[in-house]
Amino acid sequence: MARDVTDSTPITSRDGLVAWLEAGAKPPAQFRIGTEHEKIPFYRGGHSPVPYEGARGQGGIKALLEGMQKKLLWSPVTDGAHIIGLYDAVGGAGISLEPGGQFELSGAPLETIHQTAAELDRHFLTLDAVAAPLGIGFLSLGMSPKWPRGEIPIMPKHRYAIMAKYMPEVGTQGLDMMFRTATVQANLDFSSEADMVKKLRVSLALQPVATALFANSPFTDGKLNGFLSARSEIWRHTDAARTGMLPFAFEDGMSFERYVDYALSVPMYFVKRGDIYHDVSGGDFRDLLQGKLAALPGEHATLADWANHLSTIFPEVRLKRYLEMRGADAGPRPFLTALPAFFAGLLYDPSSLDAAWDIVKSWSDATREKLRVEVPRLGLAATVGGRPLREAAAEVLRIARAGLAKRNRRDVRGKDETLFLDPLDAVLLETSEAERLIRKFKTQWAGSIEYAFEECSY
Repeated sequence: MARDVTDSTPITSRDGLVAWLEAGAKPPAQFRIGTEHEKIPFYRGGHSPVPYEGARGQGGIKALLEGMQKKLLWSPVTDGAHIIGLYDAVGGAGISLEPGGQFELSGAPLETIHQTAAELDRHFLTLDAVAAPLGIGFLSLGMSPKWPRGEIPIMPKHRYAIMAKYMPEVGTQGLDMMFRTATVQANLDFSSEADMVKKLRVSLALQPVATALFANSPFTDGKLNGFLSARSEIWRHTDAARTGMLPFAFEDGMSFERYVDYALSVPMYFVKRGDIYHDVSGGDFRDLLQGKLAALPGEHATLADWANHLSTIFPEVRLKRYLEMRGADAGPRPFLTALPAFFAGLLYDPSSLDAAWDIVKSWSDATREKLRVEVPRLGLAATVGGRPLREAAAEVLRIARAGLAKRNRRDVRGKDETLFLDPLDAVLLETSEAERLIRKFKTQWAGSIEYAFEECSY
């Protein structure tokens, strides 16, 4: 999750909320690509989780952040007395912590996937220099494969304490989502309301395709869990009010206003004032607009409150001042660039966007939801609209490749961005990462999850 927004500009009306989203539109020449990924830290000796303060004389997450801060010279982000992240005020990148210590790079908004690859190279080089002396490694899986939830350390972030208290009231697996999962996410721009709506619809419909292509979370508590993407399945049981496929986005009249109305219907978690997170779980943002929120009487909404509230809504594609693709498991290094390449190829070339829409426009709400339900277990073996998902995914991947070729963004070797889709071609021709690991678990690993810490690490 990104760091909290701090803009204290007052906001008093629904129109102001809509205007804030609309202000994200930009001309295509200014489109950028942001890539975020989470990775689960572990001690290489013993394969145990990494607490914030460290364990048994070993440095922990705090030491990791402090070491990164010294090397990068980024500004520290704190929660009370605790360092909980870093921020590059020049480039716009950041490092943050998820609730169970998942270490996240929120990449800068960049023009090309080549730049994203270079950003990742720099990040991992710096991270390895800091983490190796601490004996810390990082899993390249979409879910913690070994430790029971009770063994996973809790990071000292007040917003997460509020969420952890509320999650069991609204779903059965919200705490698993918070403490045990990891994702890679791509953030992309829109030029207008109509452009936003079309991109939102295409990317929502195709998130299950991304889930299948990036499936990489087949282990829980040291055993096979019966899923290819258990992370995706967990999201289906987290909180129905703030997750899912947003069927309203496909209705006539979809707009910024309609998304604002949806967001206003989602209960709040917190309001931040200064360094204090006020627990307003279940509160109504409309009451905050009017200064009538029961938990904070007389307190009025700010732009920071709105931005922070939007960050606590978790659909498969999230609208802020850009669109966030949220359906993929974290995976090996090549998959971290494959996701932004996949969606940039689909969404940033108009003809590719049209072609992708032609594939999904006939899918009904029921078809999309059925696919969302089947994919975590079946992956590309699921069906959609009476055809194998693998066949539809191959067609979508061809469209993405064509879109990247038309973008014609080349590196110093003269290579365009299509090379970043090669890992997904391999998934279509062979198997997903999850299926590959399941096969190894049953054969070479002889049922021991310990091998995952060697094979599935960055």
